[in-house]
Formats: sequence, C-alpha cells, structure tokens
Amino acid sequence: MTEQDIAPLAKRAETSTPLHEVIAARWSPRALDPDTEVTERQLRALLEAARWAPSRGNTQPARYLVGRRGEPTFDRILGTLERGNRNWAHRAGALLLAVAVTRNDKGEIPLYEYGVGLASQNLVLQAVAEGLVAHQMAGFDADAARREFGLPEHAQPLAAIAVGAQAEPESLDDDRLVQRERQPRSRHALGEIAFTNTWGEPAF
Repeated sequence: MTEQDIAPLAKRAETSTPLHEVIAARWSPRALDPDTEVTERQLRALLEAARWAPSRGNTQPARYLVGRRGEPTFDRILGTLERGNRNWAHRAGALLLAVAVTRNDKGEIPLYEYGVGLASQNLVLQAVAEGLVAHQMAGFDADAARREFGLPEHAQPLAAIAVGAQAEPESLDDDRLVQRERQPRSRHALGEIAFTNTWGEPAF
C-alpha cells in the first residue's frame, strides 16, 4: 500500500516505533469525494471485518444498518445525523449505523459497547486497507434512528459511520472544517497511557 493508495492528504501517526500501515494511516477526515462509489465488494469486506472482531464469549453484539449513496437507507441514516454532520456526510459513499444488541437468549450481554467498538474498529481499518476512509460519529439522533428503522428495545444505536474516498479539504464548505482537516494529528504521549508497577509510572 502506498501513500497514493490511501488519500490525497495523508496524516500518518507520529509513533515511537513503526506500526502497520493501516493503523498509522487511519484518521477521520470529513472531506469526502461525492463521485467515488463504495462498491458492494468493499462494503462486504468492511462488514466481514466487523463480523470477525473479538467479542466476549462470542456474544457478537454488533449490528449494522447499511446504505450506499443513492439507496433509501443511506438517506434515512443521513436524516438521523445532526446538521453539522449532515453538511459533509452526504458526500460519503456509504453510511452505517452501528447498533448494539444488549441481550440474547441467555440474558444481558456483558460489555456490549466494547464489542461494538471492537467490531467498528475492524471495519474502519478494513476501510483503510481498501483505500477508503471512515469517520465515526456520535452526533446523531438515536431515538430518531430507533423510530426510522423499527429497532427492538434490546437494540441500542451507538454510532454513525461515514465511509468514502478522501477528497481535498477545500472541498468542504466550512473554513473551520478545512482548517481542522489540515491540522496535525495528536495523541497523549505513550508514557501517559501505559503504566507499570504503579499508576502513573510510565512503562515506556
């Protein structure tokens, strides 16, 4: 995989040791190309990646509502997004809603949010491997999603995900968002998140 395979604006993670390319290259752009299609094969690959994520006791709580641009489900998901997200997400090649099943035949599913997070991270990394990008959003109306898609009581919408091909930041209509696209990525230092012996003592 080369830089040209991934995006016009690559913002690779600055790391203390080399990482796999799909991890180093993953970020969450909002500038998406409205003319690029997410193919059925690509979308199937993303969902297969989610399907094979780890889950506690193989409970597999992750479910996805899926629509490609031009399909009714795409527009219905778009309609649940907050206005700020709708302003750019309409250019995505596909929109998904990540939903947690909170119980099964055996009762409540422990750590269902963690399970959906693992599945969605698999999905996002597979998107990068496919030469796409993905942006996960908390900014949507969960109650509207429940009504729109007739979700049962034990199905909890957790996040919306826009998938597509990255475009130049200047394609966005909002100067503030253009600036955010071009800002360098940042994370806490490794010594601030990994401890040993006692809390707060850096492991590295």
